[in-house]
Amino acid sequence: MTSIRDELLEIYGKRATRRYGLSDVNQLQHSLQAAANAEAAGESPSIIVASLLHDLGHMIHDLGTDYLERGINDTHEERGAAWLARHFGPDVSEPVRLHVPAKRYLCTVEGHYDRLARDSRRSLELQGGNLTPEEVEAYRREPYAEAAIRVRRYDDTAKDPAAQTPPFEHFLKYVEPLVTSAATPSS
Repeated sequence: MTSIRDELLEIYGKRATRRYGLSDVNQLQHSLQAAANAEAAGESPSIIVASLLHDLGHMIHDLGTDYLERGINDTHEERGAAWLARHFGPDVSEPVRLHVPAKRYLCTVEGHYDRLARDSRRSLELQGGNLTPEEVEAYRREPYAEAAIRVRRYDDTAKDPAAQTPPFEHFLKYVEPLVTSAATPSS
């Protein structure tokens, strides 16, 4: 049996060293910055963990590293949320599932597009672009919409190559208490 701790250390230790999009940080640095930003803001453990693991879906697919250039939406939010839902409650998995719709929402209602990095702008196109008025209303009805917006904001500010963060292990103190008893252990 492998613990969630071991699984996450495996994923982030081996698969998070790839460059994060077009930015000058890798997936691990990006994840650590997002979690550190959430922690510094005094967020709840579930928001800190969702910020840490929001891009897990990028690391558990087999699409290669150039999927964005090939015009493929890797649906990492759905893939990551499904993986997380096996281990955590919706207070962690749902903000992850909704962090891409949160980007679309913020671009629609706040003009957030200008704050996006170039690769986030490209992925926005593949993810459906701005929301329609009906989609805006549907997003607002999502129980975890506000939590996802907070995760999204930490995501968008987590691309600084000079940022200093605690190591991944530092954030495991938030992970382990949130693991649900109904989680299915991996073998």
